[in-house]
Amino acid sequence: MIRNPAAAIRQIPDKSLSQQIYDRLLNMMIQRELPVGTVLQERKLAEALDVSRTPAREALYRLETEGYISRRPGNSMIVREFSARELVEVLHVRTMLETEAVALAIGRISADELDAIEAGVRRVIDDPKPRPADDWAIDSRLHDTIANASGNLLLAKMALELRLKTRMFNMTRVPERFRVGHMEHLEIIAAIRAGDREVAKAAVRKHIDGVKSAIIRNLSEV
Repeated sequence: MIRNPAAAIRQIPDKSLSQQIYDRLLNMMIQRELPVGTVLQERKLAEALDVSRTPAREALYRLETEGYISRRPGNSMIVREFSARELVEVLHVRTMLETEAVALAIGRISADELDAIEAGVRRVIDDPKPRPADDWAIDSRLHDTIANASGNLLLAKMALELRLKTRMFNMTRVPERFRVGHMEHLEIIAAIRAGDREVAKAAVRKHIDGVKSAIIRNLSEV
């Protein structure tokens, strides 16, 4: 279930074992190393990671309370996919948070960082066979940079958590969003460069609303 478990935990001494297990499992779900439907059993997880069952249980409980996994009969856990309805609700809240974040971030992101992010976006767009990991990495870099540059730690934390939940939705169901989404990223970057708060907010709103509209269209076609 988990490759190279010795490298998966105990790499960050100042984090508790349960936090390290939580981080590792969440990352594996995001990267689809633990795809939707994967069963997570406390005992097997503890054995694979060479830890006691207590930190494994704590990590699984946290993932369950945050909605990333659900409980099945027999007390085992299963990786769940966020429904389209849940995603639309998440995106609605993300719009409010991230438009505020980009307004606060204006003037706080260096030109060098914007150059690096833009170059990464263009590489992904130009790649004939882009890897999902590269797509997610540059998407995360832009959105996380904006959230962190807002100077509001709570806002940044909430935005990150909601983006992870967005990621849990199977975006292969809306493939038309790949190129369009990254072109919208370039619009956001251009607005930040120009220092125009209203244009930047509008660009972020357009970007997130585009995802929401694609999901709603997908629902109507089912």
